[in-house]
Amino acid sequence: MPKTEPRHISTLEKALAINLDSGRYGTFAEIGAGQEVVRWFFQAGGAAGTISKSISAYDMQVSDAIYGTCQRYVSRDRLEAMLEYEQTLTRQRLDTRARSSCFFTFADTVSARNYLGTNECHAWMGIRFQTAPQTDDSVIIIHVRMLDDDNAAQQEALGVVGVNLIHGAYTLHQQPAELIASLVDELSRDRVEIDMIDVSGPAFDNIDSRVLTLRLVELGLTGAAMFSAEGEVVQPSEALRKRPLIVQRGRFRPVTLVNIDMLQSALKQFEQLCGPDAGEILPIMEISMHNLLEESNICLEDFLSRAEAVSTTGCMVMISDFRQHHRLAAYLARYTDRPIGLAMGLGTLRRLFDEQYYIDLDGGLLESFGRLFKEQLTLLIYPLKNEHTGKIENLESMELDDSLQHLFTYLRQRQCIVSLEEFSQQHLDIHSPEVLRLIATGSSDWMEMVPASVAARIVEKNLFGYTRRSRQRADAGKRSA
Repeated sequence: MPKTEPRHISTLEKALAINLDSGRYGTFAEIGAGQEVVRWFFQAGGAAGTISKSISAYDMQVSDAIYGTCQRYVSRDRLEAMLEYEQTLTRQRLDTRARSSCFFTFADTVSARNYLGTNECHAWMGIRFQTAPQTDDSVIIIHVRMLDDDNAAQQEALGVVGVNLIHGAYTLHQQPAELIASLVDELSRDRVEIDMIDVSGPAFDNIDSRVLTLRLVELGLTGAAMFSAEGEVVQPSEALRKRPLIVQRGRFRPVTLVNIDMLQSALKQFEQLCGPDAGEILPIMEISMHNLLEESNICLEDFLSRAEAVSTTGCMVMISDFRQHHRLAAYLARYTDRPIGLAMGLGTLRRLFDEQYYIDLDGGLLESFGRLFKEQLTLLIYPLKNEHTGKIENLESMELDDSLQHLFTYLRQRQCIVSLEEFSQQHLDIHSPEVLRLIATGSSDWMEMVPASVAARIVEKNLFGYTRRSRQRADAGKRSA
């Protein structure tokens, strides 16, 4: 018998399936954009078996009286307060039902398109739920950007995402990759963007939220994902909002001393360019999704190794699907109106002037550069050492075709491209592939090529193929020699 594909389940059918499961019972708390999620459950029928309460505290004073005060009403802090308060209340009021029911609380706090169309259209959405009666809660939190042009369409899309989240929490929590894909069932990718997911609790033991967020990028649900130095998933707009940014693009496999020297040199010079009133600069190490591809699949182990190593430097980690630099610049400018610096090596700058990379743009290289330098963006260029001559090359030694040399000179005069003046010459001979080779052979020489914190993490976590056994064999070989 040929294998048949599973039948697609509509949004209404998902809501009905939850309603008909007598073991699920809980609260809906929605602020902003109407009560679009709970409406699906009322419309499906049988809601009395699922919904203990539906509440919408629109007035700020009323919301504060219930959930406590907050700085921003459409925020993760407010969402978490709603989830915890309502779930605790359900447990207290329905204690006699606790033996037979898996309690849940769904909540969202939303800023849909206003009348003038001047606001950021986004939502924080989450669910606290039990997978079995009288067990600890598990939690899923997501951040959604609504992309439709009118309020009604945004409300509709939000309702669908909410139903998908509730249904996925109960039916797909053991298959988190499928859960993520299901969040946009019955929605096209140009209607919503989901740029963060964070999970916790017994339903997600041994599940790394960073991997799930990486899946959002892989599936095209968002252009980039971000993680703090502590390894926590962060929402990009909250991390980048009104901050001057310095971003270093790279493979970071692993982070080396030359990466750190480039970043520190760029930070110091960028501070001078920005001036004292720009604010504290946020350093970010960004890895393109294209650098995580291995035989057309995402190598999650490799990604986690890179993220673990980068986290020891104190930098934010960004994973993006932006192959071209102008797309990264546009994404960053979406969230901040402060200066942006991109730190890169001279070799990368040379590739930026290669016209073959812009065949997908009608305006070619000129269009790409126009987009790249549209905002307050500066390229900070780190020198390289010519492997054949041993000479150090910088912007002064960069040569281009006559047709591009004038553009290059113009951008330098405008200080769109600047040379990093302070750097450690001894680090220019360090290359990540050589570090990886030494790790694989068991040699300890690589430890002198990376920051001490990175070396310690590689040893502690056995990253990038490091094993103590290979190190012991290499040390024994040195002694016998």
